Amino acid sequence: MARKINKAFMKPLTPSAALAEVIGSKPMPRTEVTKKLWAYIKKNKLQDSKNRRNINADDSLKAVFGGKKTVNMFEMTKLIAKHLK
Repeated sequence: MARKINKAFMKPLTPSAALAEVIGSKPMPRTEVTKKLWAYIKKNKLQDSKNRRNINADDSLKAVFGGKKTVNMFEMTKLIAKHLK
């Protein structure tokens, strides 16, 4: 049986101004937002070297993470949800 794709995940969402600085401003599905965010984190080497689950925010990400310097992966998805409409 084929897996049913959840339409809510595929619905394009518009990022807030703070998030748009990191991933761009055009509406995109949640999956794409996460992909672009990880590309940004890896490109700027923001993943913590000791604890790989943590992301050390630069100035652009700090705005998205509500001013937090370090967040873990699970916290990140929660914080990003607030920036999508």
